[in-house]
Amino acid sequence: MSIGIIGKKIGMTQVFTKDGALIPVTVIEAGPCAVVQKKINEKDGYSALKLGFAGVKSELLNKPDQGQFKNLDGKAFTVLKEFRVEESDEHNVGDQLTIDIFELGEKVIVTGVTKGKGFAGVIKRWGFARGPKTHGSKHHRAPGSTGMCAYPSKVLKGKKMPGHMGTDRMTFKNIEIIDKRSQDNLLLVKGNIPGAKNGIITVSKS
Repeated sequence: MSIGIIGKKIGMTQVFTKDGALIPVTVIEAGPCAVVQKKINEKDGYSALKLGFAGVKSELLNKPDQGQFKNLDGKAFTVLKEFRVEESDEHNVGDQLTIDIFELGEKVIVTGVTKGKGFAGVIKRWGFARGPKTHGSKHHRAPGSTGMCAYPSKVLKGKKMPGHMGTDRMTFKNIEIIDKRSQDNLLLVKGNIPGAKNGIITVSKS
C-alpha cells in the first residue's frame, strides 16, 4: 500500500550522466493531482485516496459526476484513480499531490495500458514460426492444427490463436527516476514504460 500520482506519457528521449553515459528515458507529465475523496476503514472497509487528474469544467459533466467534486470549489477532473494508503495517511480532500513525493534515484511502479495492435495472427501475436515459402506450400502464416480428433473433438480453452492484440493493463516495477522537473511537473524515468504517447499512466512508490 503506497501513495502515487496520475500522469500522462509524453514520449521518450535521452539524457547524459556526468561521466558521459547515455541513458534512454521516458518523460511523464505527472500531476498535480487533487485528492477528490478519502476512504476510511470505518465507512468504506479500506483506506484509500481517490485522486483526480486532467482538469475539466464542471458544467461539462453530468450531475452524478459533478457530485464527486462538490467539495473542490468548482474543480473537476476527467481521470480518477484510487491509491491504497495506510489509515494514518494525513492527506485530506482538496490537497494537491505533486512529483515532490518522489526522490531522485527512487525505484517506482509504473502502470499503463499497452498500445492497441488490432487483430493479429499467431506469428505477430505469439511468435509462431512460419511455414515454407516454396514448392507449392499453402501453409505460410496459418496456425496449423488446433484441435483433436474424435475425443474431445474441440479446441481447448487457452489455445494460442489469432485475435485481438494489445490494450492490456501492464505494470513495470523497479523503474528508476533519473530526473524530475518540479516547475514543469515532469518525471524522467529510466527506460520504456507501457502505453502510447499521451496515454494515462500511474506512478506509485515501491
